[in-house]
Amino acid sequence: MKNIQIIDGAINATYSIFQATEEEYRSIFPNEQDIELVEDFFARLGDDPASLILGRIWERPVRKRDAMGIHGTLFFDNDHRKEYIPQSKRETDWDETLINQAQRNLFSNR
Repeated sequence: MKNIQIIDGAINATYSIFQATEEEYRSIFPNEQDIELVEDFFARLGDDPASLILGRIWERPVRKRDAMGIHGTLFFDNDHRKEYIPQSKRETDWDETLINQAQRNLFSNR
């Protein structure tokens, strides 16, 4: 199972974590991605398949203290951030001006 953190525009800002099977995870995050916009996910799979996958994932919440890592980030209602997300949708490919030196050092080794 893989853990996905949901970043949405909700006022409560809980940014919940849910578990996905390996297959569900790969359908949301193809090609080594670990970042996805929900709009792009729905556009790629279609409304019914994407809704079915997310419906199953919503049934598997994980408490943050129990999560053994976060494997991917799924953004909802974040069009205003789209221009900052790397084209590859991989955490290691952030623009260097948007991350600190420690992150640049970490990501340069990958």
